[in-house]
Amino acid sequence: MRYRITIEKSLSLKVNLPSSKSISNRALIINALCPEGGEKIINLSDCDDTKVMLQALSNPTLETVDVGAAGTAMRFLTAYYSLQPGKRVVTGSQRMCHRPIGVLVDALRSLGADIRYVGEEGFPPLEITGRELHGGEIELAGDVSSQYVSALMMIGPMLKEGLKLKLKGKVVSRSYINMTKEMMSFFGADVQWRGGRNVVIAPKPYQSVGYAVEADWSAASYWYEILALSSGTKTIVFLYNLYKKSLQGDSSVADMFSNLAIETLFRDNNMSLDGNGCCLFRYGRSVRRLELDFKNNPDVAQTLVVTCGMRGIPFHFTGLETLRIKETDRIVALCSEMAKLGVHIMIDVDGSSLLWEGPDRQVGGRETYLHPKPGTVISTYNDHRMAMAFAPAALVLGSIEIDDPGVVTKSYPSYWNDLKNAGFDIQEID
Repeated sequence: MRYRITIEKSLSLKVNLPSSKSISNRALIINALCPEGGEKIINLSDCDDTKVMLQALSNPTLETVDVGAAGTAMRFLTAYYSLQPGKRVVTGSQRMCHRPIGVLVDALRSLGADIRYVGEEGFPPLEITGRELHGGEIELAGDVSSQYVSALMMIGPMLKEGLKLKLKGKVVSRSYINMTKEMMSFFGADVQWRGGRNVVIAPKPYQSVGYAVEADWSAASYWYEILALSSGTKTIVFLYNLYKKSLQGDSSVADMFSNLAIETLFRDNNMSLDGNGCCLFRYGRSVRRLELDFKNNPDVAQTLVVTCGMRGIPFHFTGLETLRIKETDRIVALCSEMAKLGVHIMIDVDGSSLLWEGPDRQVGGRETYLHPKPGTVISTYNDHRMAMAFAPAALVLGSIEIDDPGVVTKSYPSYWNDLKNAGFDIQEID
């Protein structure tokens, strides 16, 4: 199945964004490690990844836990189950069983965890037999997935000797590590950065407290894109439950899009707007060329690539190395699908940055570069962010077809309904 997306009327944009799955999944793990299972968490995400986490934590006697395509669930539950009584197998989708997890398993084994590979060495499925872990010191490369670091951090307070993580080299996705640190502190943990590379966690148990999850800034990025690609400068977008002082590193999307002439105005209940959140306004001209480093927020890279390609803005985007081990190799996927639309992107030799010199360098020049062939369909590679980043291109192209649109349930189940409510026409094609 695929969707054909067109826009036939003016946009009306007041959006209740989904809750952050990154915050939701961390809150669930920390809450489960609290005395007597912790307190109620309010405003949990309704996405697939969080549903998987809820199901696993709500059924402690499960012998086989299938996380599907949920990367955070695989990494976080691997560390969590290392401490829990009993034996269980943690597995996932075909793609998940080809996503590496050896770095995390080796780290947990060094703490005394009993983890065995059921199939290929270094990859799920995993057989985990829970036991008491003493803790200690671990060294990790700083450019590994931040989910490995966060998974280890969250069990740190439960270890007899606590935990010291020494991150070597360049530290990527630091914002996600900081998110984990702040959430752990909220639940009473003693966790500190030392020297910018060492995370030190004392053996001090969590405290049970209530917690409310904020809206997802990565989901907000698609509405920034929609405004950036809309033809009218008077369009206003209001996004509920987003905060300037957010735990999410992806809140920097507001600064990124300021380069594309999008202004963000934050409001609260004391002002003349209907609720907490922010208003987005489009104004004036944007930069002629955009250079950004995504090492701390790689999840919004696809949004900016499509936006700049549709606007004809040359770019050089760096810090993208972790995109290769996501739901798909997002660097290759982006280049392949953008080429279908006439935007031919170069991958740097190190494989961690993307370069586009703009429409003037394209065959045919500025006026003709965005001419996809009839019948062009954007492949999503079982990746929710591919579907959501490419759909707004309909504003520029007139229409766009997206294959396997159901993948959005991984992080933003109401995405297509929200687009319809905003004024997009979405036709299902078998």
